[in-house]
Amino acid sequence: MVLDVVIFYAAAVIAVFGAVMMIMQRNPVASVMYMIVSLVAQAILYIQLNAMFVGALLIIVYAGAILVLFLFVIMLLNLRGERFEGERPKMSLAAKYFLVVIFFLEVAMIVREMAFTGPISGIMTAAPAGFGDVKPVAEILFTKYIYPFELTSVLLLVAIVGAVIMAKREKTGETEETL
Repeated sequence: MVLDVVIFYAAAVIAVFGAVMMIMQRNPVASVMYMIVSLVAQAILYIQLNAMFVGALLIIVYAGAILVLFLFVIMLLNLRGERFEGERPKMSLAAKYFLVVIFFLEVAMIVREMAFTGPISGIMTAAPAGFGDVKPVAEILFTKYIYPFELTSVLLLVAIVGAVIMAKREKTGETEETL
């Protein structure tokens, strides 16, 4: 029980950290890597909810396939961005101390709420039988959401074709007027 709570909070913090760092990066490759970290942490949360299929989908499909596609497109387009050790804007010392104090106050409030209010009950209800299994997900995906599913696949195909055309145009030095 206690280990489940520790794993949940650790995975939640890592997921949020990965998402925030993904947005803050100027280097697109570093952003993709932080997005992978965030998706793996989210998969851990789904696995804790006994949604094994959804957790496996996050790792196999998103982290394993789509983000590799993102990396391929980034490398194909040769998007360099800033280096990892690039200059960052400096934060004043007072702002750093203020953020540290706010952080510790928030952590203290969370610990106080968890330690002194007793067990939390009634917030989460039990997941229905078959939650996150292959059959219910497939039934909904291929009946109710078939058109958005197919539209997403066409959108990904168009994005790949567009990236290849842009990369070829940049290599050969063509412009829109010469086409």
